[in-house]
Amino acid sequence: MMDVPGLQALRGKTVVLGVCGGIAVYKAVEVMRLLIHAGAEVFAVMTESAQRFVTPLTFETLSKHPVYTDMFELLPDGGIGHIALAERADLVLVAPATANMIGKAAGGIADDPLSTLLVTTKARVLWAPAMNVNMWENPLVQENLRKLERHGACVLEPDTGMLACGREGKGKFPAPEKVVAKTAELLGESALLRGETVLVSAGPTWERIDPVRFVGNFSSGKMGYALARQAVKLGAKVLLVSGPVALEAPEGVRRVMVESAFEMRQAVLDWIDEASIVIMAAAVADYRPARVAPQKIKKEGSEALVLELERTADILGEVGTRKGSRFVVGFAAESENLLENARRKLREKHLDLIVANDITQPGAGFGSTTNIVTLLDRDGTVEELPCLDKEEVACRILERVSAMRGTRELC
Repeated sequence: MMDVPGLQALRGKTVVLGVCGGIAVYKAVEVMRLLIHAGAEVFAVMTESAQRFVTPLTFETLSKHPVYTDMFELLPDGGIGHIALAERADLVLVAPATANMIGKAAGGIADDPLSTLLVTTKARVLWAPAMNVNMWENPLVQENLRKLERHGACVLEPDTGMLACGREGKGKFPAPEKVVAKTAELLGESALLRGETVLVSAGPTWERIDPVRFVGNFSSGKMGYALARQAVKLGAKVLLVSGPVALEAPEGVRRVMVESAFEMRQAVLDWIDEASIVIMAAAVADYRPARVAPQKIKKEGSEALVLELERTADILGEVGTRKGSRFVVGFAAESENLLENARRKLREKHLDLIVANDITQPGAGFGSTTNIVTLLDRDGTVEELPCLDKEEVACRILERVSAMRGTRELC
């Protein structure tokens, strides 16, 4: 067996292998063999084109399961194939993935066994594309892949090398060992939040004074982005509303960029109906200029510039009043009376959990890679965490959410 760490994560797992039509189909046979050798139960779903390269009998012999090739056929236990397998899968692996199937999935098309299963499943999907280099580099193919990633899929990019068409370039199916290792990695990630949709707000807001100036704060967005990244690893679908930050969108996260508190409120409310958990980590400006100058304000004479400020919308308070069965987490960045202010905010905003931090402490301020937080929940429990990397802080927060969420009665 190959010397790859983490393969124990495959033991006892169910992998649905979606096989598309391409010369690399023969490598999918080896992928199946390695998955089974590592302890996974594998079911194959083949497109009509895939069957022109390798017969279903090959995959059936290896897996000891019928191969699903007809959208309307029933499984031996009487289950409807695309529904039963979609629900049974711990992970769906599309290998090799063609430009055609990638486009179908990105467009929500369900007109054959595999595309229908992909629309039906709630399991994580791993795509292993293989195609001609020109097809791989086509902007539409790349756009479709990014769309799948925004909706939670993982894409294992092809290797560079000599292709079946005789050209050299990117598009070669990765080594089967590499595909299996990535499958094991994804299955090894905890599923504490599987089935949940987590809405995260992150970063600052900028409130314009004129075309070149704004009122803002020092938030880097690192804490919110860490929460989004870790929530994906815990199996959640993640929606990220981000203020202006210099951070890349986390893999598998659907992100919308906003600038002002007004725009952030609108984006949060646009997505809140999809969310089961809301984590408001953004540092939203409490005030904005009452009037925005249409032209750059010039420095004239020695007179002081006076700005009239008005309150922005209370986004967290609005989310709290319309929470329903949602689990709502707020943040309290304070410079004094930490616990007193956090408890008041927890109560007044109708939160389930609040993450409080004293921004005057070294290692806990804006822009830092670490944080020092205290977790306070609706039942009065207080948990102080030491100085930790923000990724670890995010894990601890989400573990707490999962534990509390498990005792919550859902409608």
